[in-house]
Order: sequence, then structure tokens, then C-alpha cells
Amino acid sequence: MSSVLYDTPGPTARRRHLIGTVIGTLVLAAVLGWVLWKLWSEEQITPDQWEAFTQPTIIKALWNGLLDTLRAAAFAIVLAVVFGAILASGRLSDHALLRWPSIIVIEFFRAVPLLLLIFFIFLGFGSTFGTFYSLVLGLMLYNGAVLAEIFRAGIIAVPKGQTEAGYAIGLRKSQVMRLILAPQAVASMLPAIISQCVVALKDTALGYVIGASGIVRTGEQIYISPLYNNPLATGFVLAAVFIVINYSLSKLATWIESRQRREGRAVVRRGATDAAAPAAG
Repeated sequence: MSSVLYDTPGPTARRRHLIGTVIGTLVLAAVLGWVLWKLWSEEQITPDQWEAFTQPTIIKALWNGLLDTLRAAAFAIVLAVVFGAILASGRLSDHALLRWPSIIVIEFFRAVPLLLLIFFIFLGFGSTFGTFYSLVLGLMLYNGAVLAEIFRAGIIAVPKGQTEAGYAIGLRKSQVMRLILAPQAVASMLPAIISQCVVALKDTALGYVIGASGIVRTGEQIYISPLYNNPLATGFVLAAVFIVINYSLSKLATWIESRQRREGRAVVRRGATDAAAPAAG
């Protein structure tokens, strides 16, 4: 039997696939073994490299750094949601004086590399804001611009009949947006908003370049210490922390999306914002 896209492999093809899989697996295992052996011989993954993470003071320092990272992410996400909602409202406005400035702001902050944005904010306003709020402001501007497109996509995803029904009973556009469109769009936007929260949390690591407090900054102080000098081990630990947190948030977004699909609701994904962009203003 054949599928639509390709012919079902016969016995000979399946045998070749099996041989290729076995050979590929052995090659990857050999490469991985060589890498581990090389790291061990260079004393990069030996037990003494992990000793720091058994010390109560180090664990406490990493915990405090993680709290600073989560605090920066929480501030940035809340401000980005507000900023994004304002920009989305402006971009959907019928008034050119509101629509075009919103479009310019959204496209500008979506285009500027976040690392450069944080760096320039720190250089220009670091003496006023400090490292923490320079990081938060950079994250707010970038993620707010992205969330603005997510919000706009969520509003557009609501059936037009809802808008027409609101106008039919005498509601103004602002009332239709506030009372009809926004409540229906919120549920469909949740998975994309949570996905953007994952991005914001990961991007807090960029505060490292301006010396902002956080778990990455704490990790730097650990591995540059003459007592430990374990950059690779520290990197593995920090990566594990971010993977656990971000994977949990990603699974939450997946669960919400699957639940909404079972209930027959539309779901706005992050990629939908780019598809919707050409339809703007």
C-alpha cells in the first residue's frame, strides 16, 4: 500500500533504514562518548566541579538570583501586557493619528535586537533606572510590541458577526471592543501570551550584559571564583533551571490550547501575528 506522499517501503528499504539507523546511533554514541571523555580528561565534569552546588551558601545565592530573575520577568510581563494592549488598541483604531504611531512603535521595537535595546536603555537611562529597571524596560518594550500583534490577532479572530451585532444594538466601537470582542479574544490569546512569557523569562538572561541581578549573574560570580572555576558545570545547572521552568510554562500553554480546542474555541498562536501583519492599517 502507498500513502499520499510516498510509497510504503518494502522489505529491502526497511532493512536499509534499520541498518542506517543502527549505524547513525552508533556514530552519535561514539561522538558523545568522545566528548564526555574529553571533558573528563580536562577535568570539566569531574565531581569536584559540582562540589559548589552542594554548599548551602551557593544554593541560597542561586535561589536569591532565581527570585530576582522571576521578579524581573514578572514586572516585564505585566507591563508588556498593558503596553501591548494599548498599542493594539491604537493599531485597530479608525483614527490615523492613533493608528500610524502605534504601527511605527510596534514595528520598531519588534525589529530592534533586544540585547541592543537593553544596552542602549542602560547607557541612556542607567543612572536613573539602574540595572534592574533598565532590563525590565527593555523587556517591556520588546515583548509589549509582540503582544500587541497577539492581541490584534485575537481580536481579528473573533467572528465579524459579533461586531456587527454590537453595532446593531447601538454600541460604539469602544464599547464593542470592551464588552464583546476583548472578553471573547482573551481565552484564545492565552496560549500565545504564555508562550511569550516563556520568551520574556529566557530573555532576562540578557541582563547579564549590564550587570543586572539574577541567576545568570549569580552563576558568573560562582564560576569565576578561584575556589570553583567551573563554568561548564555552572552552565549546566543554569540551563537545567531555565529548562524546567520554561518547559512547565510551555506544557501549561499546550494544555490550555488543547482544552480550548476540545471546547471548540479558536486559538491564536504566536505565528499568527506575523501572518496578520500585512493586513494592518
